Amino acid sequence: MLRRIALGFVLTLATTAVQAAENATEFFLDNGMQVVVIEDHRSPAVVHMVWYRAGAADEPPGVSGVAHFLEHLMFKATDELESGAFSRIVEENGGSDNAFTSWDYTGYFQRVAADRLGLMMEMEADRMRDLRFADEEVVTERSVILEERSERVDSTPGGLFNEQMRAALFLNHPYGVPIIGWRHEMEDLDREALVSFYEDHYWPNNAILIVAGDVTPDEVRALAEEHYGPIPANPDIAERVRPQEPPQIADRRVIFEDERVANPYVARAYPVPAREPGDQRRAAALTMLAQVLGGSGQTSILARRLQVEEERALYAAAFYDSTSYDPSSFNLVNVPVPGISLEEAEADLDRILAAFLEEGIDPEQFERIKFQIEASQIYEEDSVQGLARSYGVALTSGLTVADVEAWPDVLAAVTIDEVMAEARTLFTETRSVTGYLMRPDEEAAATIEPASAEAQEAMQ
Repeated sequence: MLRRIALGFVLTLATTAVQAAENATEFFLDNGMQVVVIEDHRSPAVVHMVWYRAGAADEPPGVSGVAHFLEHLMFKATDELESGAFSRIVEENGGSDNAFTSWDYTGYFQRVAADRLGLMMEMEADRMRDLRFADEEVVTERSVILEERSERVDSTPGGLFNEQMRAALFLNHPYGVPIIGWRHEMEDLDREALVSFYEDHYWPNNAILIVAGDVTPDEVRALAEEHYGPIPANPDIAERVRPQEPPQIADRRVIFEDERVANPYVARAYPVPAREPGDQRRAAALTMLAQVLGGSGQTSILARRLQVEEERALYAAAFYDSTSYDPSSFNLVNVPVPGISLEEAEADLDRILAAFLEEGIDPEQFERIKFQIEASQIYEEDSVQGLARSYGVALTSGLTVADVEAWPDVLAAVTIDEVMAEARTLFTETRSVTGYLMRPDEEAAATIEPASAEAQEAMQ
């Protein structure tokens, strides 16, 4: 009975989310700016987003962190606004705003009443081309991003460890460089580096405008043509061509020791494909694999076996980021209970994976996971901001509006056989990076040899 009630509730939400997705309209301005409009008239509010196809992975060598640094400077003075006025005006109009940088994109958004949309476009168009880059603001904001690195990365062993894991996984691709930047390069970032990145990427034909909420496509088109339309395209925008990874021919190991580690753990990362335009099937199978192995704290295979049944782990999970411009990663983590060494924790991972390849997936569990994924997508899409963000992440990663709309159906169509085929490729043929985060006095030695040869042999 409860399942029927839950299903009915999810189906009600699904109707709303599907209606929103079906109301997504795409068009282009004459200057090449891509526009996506998502109608949702339940509330007299809109989310206004401008996404640039430029992130940390598009930075030239030697200036890591400049994409994120520029994100900070975009809230400073322009030809029309004094420093800090942008966010103040948004707040005075009853709205909120923020920005974010990733490897593949930089995004800026405001959530305001629908009748303030034109004002948001006017201000966003202003800073797209008229940022001033005052020397004193560059110096001040460089101190801010360095402090941000200190708080978010340098002060946490896990943050430093994750950086080292990515650097080991991506030897040649810029995904191995942290979004916030390497500290020694951040310290040398200057006005010239900022202006160069801005001039290379911040143009309408390298941007995506997404408006979601109480609007119509015609209203958005008129406002976009008024505010963004006069900005000329840059015919010299370069195609996104990045250094790619060579075939990984050896397993790699990272040992990171830090006195501040409270719970030592083992992590493992594998290079894997991401969603491809027009071909998202493998990414869908990997998404399901991550959910089967580690998507739930109670029912997924790693958590159920290691945390619940054997009580050998405080936490065990699997993760996969399906949306990136270039190949992504599949990740496993095992945080053992006190008294279990990291070598034993690594052996536990290998043992559970070997058993999984032998036993396969329980069909009932598989259907439950599909149901859970569908429900989580519906909850996310029920938020206009969440729906707008899903389009922005996908489009800046090279996908199309059609790919975004097809993704739920692709996930729903994935079979157990497809998931197990990806698992066998991943866990028996793919080279990986295994990392230990540990205290210096841990007995887990920085050994080069894997501790679980028997389990690995069983997986062949």
